[in-house]
Order: sequence, then C-alpha cells, then structure tokens
Amino acid sequence: MAQSRSRMEPLDKPFPMPIRDKIRPAAIAVVKRLVDNGYDAYIVGGAVRDLLLGQTPKDYDIATSASPEEVQAVFGRRGCRIIGRRFRLAHVFSGGDIYEVSTFRREPTASERRGRFDDDGIMIWNDNRYGTLEEDAHRRDFTVNSLYYDVTGKRGIIDLVGGIDDMRQHIVRTVGDPAVRLEEDPVRLLRALKLVGQQGFTLAPELNTALRRHTASIRLASVSRLFEELLKIFFTGRSLEIFTAFADYGLLEHFW
Repeated sequence: MAQSRSRMEPLDKPFPMPIRDKIRPAAIAVVKRLVDNGYDAYIVGGAVRDLLLGQTPKDYDIATSASPEEVQAVFGRRGCRIIGRRFRLAHVFSGGDIYEVSTFRREPTASERRGRFDDDGIMIWNDNRYGTLEEDAHRRDFTVNSLYYDVTGKRGIIDLVGGIDDMRQHIVRTVGDPAVRLEEDPVRLLRALKLVGQQGFTLAPELNTALRRHTASIRLASVSRLFEELLKIFFTGRSLEIFTAFADYGLLEHFW
C-alpha cells in the first residue's frame, strides 16, 4: 500500500503497489460499467498521480473510448449529462459524486483549432476530435498528468510519455513543446504552478523559460474557468504555497 512521503523527496524506488484498493469504489463502478458495455475506460490524470504519491485524490477523472453520447446511453439521462462546447465531456453521477468522463482525443489540426477566421490556429477553441488511448496520452498537458490506471484489466499503470520518471524526480514537464502547450490553453500556466506549490515539484528548464514568457496570456482564459480553478486552489489546503508560486513566477498580477 502507498505510504505518505515528503512532497520534496525524490521517488528513487518503485512506487508502492497496489493502489487499486485506495480507489473510490464508485469510480471503479463507473469504469467497470463502461468496460462491461464494450468500451475501453481508465482512471486518468491527477487521481493516478496523487495515488502514486500516497495521497487521497479529491476527484477522479475517467478516460474512455466511448463518445459523450455513448456514455450517456450507458448511464441514461438521469445518470449522466453532457457538458461543454469547446471540450465536450460527460458528467456521470455515481455514489453521490460526479465523475468527469472524457473521450480519448487526438491532436487537432491547425484548421480544426481555429475559433475565428483570423485566428492563428494555436489556441485550441475546438477540442472534440476523438482518437485512441495513445493519441490521448500525447495530447495531454503534463507528463505526470498523462498516466492511466487499468482498474478492470491487467495493464496496471499505463505510462506512454515518461510520467513515472518525472514523478520520481518531482519534475513538471509538458508533453511536447512547452511554448505550444501553454499557447494552446493558458490555464496550463496555472496548473503547472499548482504542482509547484501543492506538491513541491520543480518546473523542467524548458517549461520554466516558456512559462515566464507567457504569464500575461492567462488573461486570455475565460473568467469562469479561472474562478473554478480559484475555488479548487482554496480547497487544496495549500493555497498559500500555490499563490506564493504564482507570485514568484509573475503570474499572480495577471491572474487577479
């Protein structure tokens, strides 16, 4: 079973296993129901990261081969609602909680990204191009967030981008070019520094450089998304450390 460790201590040994017995049963039930209906489904992202660090996840996200409409067909309209336009996904109700279920996505082309005729095609305005598990892993933000856990099969942790190695060193590294990743979605600036403040991680050198150059672009994110992230920060129990990281990197003034 995973044990708590200092946020600053590098993980120089294999991660304690198994982590399955620490996963919320209702989250496992959602995954199992999708698999039983013929779809691939995995716990993904921050929940896997936190479990490997010996922490209790606040949320469980699920990635699946099913489209949002197919997810809703599995759980019914009372058990699932489809949300979003730029990024459509399903909210599934299980065990008194809401589970965010996203479909595997591929990297959109420049023309598919555009929201306006004069758009430069870098920021992603339309992210509803579905793909495979492998494509999904390579289009996520950071390597430590691109980890999948197979709770119904035998694959265990699925790491296609080197996230385990970066977790052992407590490094935040983008999947792909950091400048492009930050320009695609400015909220990633905030999420990178949340890992610095909340987990004691360090930015990879190339991400450090890109982030400092792009702090002002957080103003391009919608107020509603930033407010949602603000609420999440207050519930981490480490908001002081997170806001200190924001201030250290010059993000705080733009965020406010």
